[in-house]
Amino acid sequence: MTRRHLLARLLSGLAAAALPALAQAERLLGSLKRPASYWRPQLSAAAWAVLFEDDTEPPRSSPLNQEKRAGRYLCAACFQPVFDAAQKYDSGTGWPSFRAALPGAFGLSEDRLLFYVRTEYHCSRCGGHHGHVFDDGPPPTGKRWCNNGLALRFVPAGESLPALRS
Repeated sequence: MTRRHLLARLLSGLAAAALPALAQAERLLGSLKRPASYWRPQLSAAAWAVLFEDDTEPPRSSPLNQEKRAGRYLCAACFQPVFDAAQKYDSGTGWPSFRAALPGAFGLSEDRLLFYVRTEYHCSRCGGHHGHVFDDGPPPTGKRWCNNGLALRFVPAGESLPALRS
């Protein structure tokens, strides 16, 4: 059972006394209100593990690390646009990194899995886990949106974006 599923079960048992926490859990599950299992047949096993079991791909394993063309990055599950390629940079970490996300693309939550607080981000539409945002990025934002390549789909400039999955 993943942390997200355990959290959702615990929060649902708190009922009316926990309405703010339930609202947070609903936000993490995304506006499509689909269980993670809905996405499993539409994704590779590795992408599903990253997006819906909060897994992390090995550093330097994503072909998107070398992607330099103009275009858009989409959530690999629901196809919501999440990053513009103009915001991508080489952070040296081994994962695709961006200075800024598209407005409204992600919801944020605290991640204490490694015994210190990190800011985790999930697709605001389907709830898929993408990565963590750090305050050690380049100007002008000072942010490093460190993303799993498996959670992204790249669409080069000039190509039509696919229809959002529903």
